[in-house]
Amino acid sequence: MKKINISVGIADFEKIRRDNYYYIDKSGLIRKIVEPMPAEVTLITRPRRFGKTLGMSMLESFFDIRKESSELFADLEIRKDVGLCQQWMNQWPTIFLSMKDIDGLSFESAYAQFVLQISELYKKHTYLLDCAEIDPDDRNIFLLLKAGQASEAQLSRSLSTLMRMMHVYYKKPVILLLDEYDVPVAKASSHGYYDRMLELVKVFMSTALKDNTSLKFAVVTGCLKIAKESIFTGTNNMVSDTIIQSELNEYFGFTQEEVVHLLQDADALSYAPVMKQWYDGYHFGDCDVYCPWDVMNYLRDIQLNSNAKPTGYWKNTSDNAVIRSFIDFAGGTITRKLETLLSGRYILQKIDENLTYDYLHASEENLWSVLYLTGYLTSATVDVVDSDSIPGGMTALRIPNQEIQEIFETTIVKWFDESAQTWNRKLLFDAVWSGDTETVTTEMNKLLRKTISYHDYREDFYHAFLAGIFAGAGYMVESNREHGEGRSDVVVCDVVNGNVAVFEAKYAKKLDQLEMQCDAAIQQIDARMYAKEFADDYDHVWCYGISFFKKRCIVKKQMPGEME
Repeated sequence: MKKINISVGIADFEKIRRDNYYYIDKSGLIRKIVEPMPAEVTLITRPRRFGKTLGMSMLESFFDIRKESSELFADLEIRKDVGLCQQWMNQWPTIFLSMKDIDGLSFESAYAQFVLQISELYKKHTYLLDCAEIDPDDRNIFLLLKAGQASEAQLSRSLSTLMRMMHVYYKKPVILLLDEYDVPVAKASSHGYYDRMLELVKVFMSTALKDNTSLKFAVVTGCLKIAKESIFTGTNNMVSDTIIQSELNEYFGFTQEEVVHLLQDADALSYAPVMKQWYDGYHFGDCDVYCPWDVMNYLRDIQLNSNAKPTGYWKNTSDNAVIRSFIDFAGGTITRKLETLLSGRYILQKIDENLTYDYLHASEENLWSVLYLTGYLTSATVDVVDSDSIPGGMTALRIPNQEIQEIFETTIVKWFDESAQTWNRKLLFDAVWSGDTETVTTEMNKLLRKTISYHDYREDFYHAFLAGIFAGAGYMVESNREHGEGRSDVVVCDVVNGNVAVFEAKYAKKLDQLEMQCDAAIQQIDARMYAKEFADDYDHVWCYGISFFKKRCIVKKQMPGEME
């Protein structure tokens, strides 16, 4: 395998180019932004880890009047357009600000991060203080913002203040590149200070984007399009480029052609099938793309170890709390849809792009939209579903690849282990310790209908279900331990009250086999003497056979005479 210089976690275009890291040419994005005329504001929404920050860093290098970038772009596509480069390359005052690190468990801690971010931005432009034409009041505010001592009102207008000063200094309006604009609002929604952060961000952005004579144009990136909060209301000539309707498909993510070329350069084309299975499958607009973060991570790993197995790089970098919150919301309809997705099929759902973070959990429709817009689901392509069969206003959604499938599965398993412990199980427990199999059956079926299963309800699912019910309820639970002459499935011990329950589980392939399989479980308990070893230590030994078919079960007990 040929070693190539792989950049992982580097979103600085200049560093990638100067240090000779492998770079897939995305400079055509520049032409898309400025021709025929740049929109006042271009909002680009894509999931995390699809190259938004690197793309914005490239735009900064190209436009910024304080840079000399011709060498960085020397062999890239955009350099072939001489006229465009003469008009735009390093000709405009440019601000590049990423908001991805503005986070905190409280508003105060997030606000402190906001203050530091603006302070660092202002330190890059201290040359403005030497300009005699700068308004004295702006100069004083500049010093306060630079020192991190400005008021909240001054901070909320810090972007427009800086743009105004740069306009005076350069005699040209400013290009604004604002990356991950929605992160502070998303984090605030998760931690309970949404309204305060929203108000700050709203003023921060509206004063920079609306009716600002110091603005040449702006490019804003984020994960979701926040429209209802009025952040962009009143902005003229605004263009939204989303994963549903996009003119910029190929510039965020890697195309099949780009991945093949990359693997050829690394002499690693044999890894193409597994790369596709794990990291391809995203459908943005009319374009199918790979997640670039995953591709580069896996290529780096196989260069270090040719036997390296693909893994889920997203789960180590992204906030997967959205899936957990989604599952916590799960009702019967959502449960069935999740099972459909996990089995490799698709669901039909209406997608709303204009979401608000404070209403994400207000409806099932919102939650499916979030999973789609954040990259956990993607639209099914024509080879999967006939587009003519999709009702108007609906989108066919599926899990894009093996990596996201794994995230769903591991998250669901963890969720079940945790949430099963919070379900009301008193009626079930009382019935187990009194031999009331009718109530045990009823309560088990209630709990079973609340669970999420996939892979055709395999036996290990039912075994985990059975053990999970009793886990964390003060009982000692043993699974698949040797008892008597064989191996029982689950043993539950109530040591304080001298009770033990032995469960043998069977899986019925057909509904009409439930009764037969339950009887077979009872016979196995008797034949293999599962209860014998507990007779001396416990006052009551309850032996139950249980059979499952999908979301149904039957429970029977071994009669007292059979235990002797």
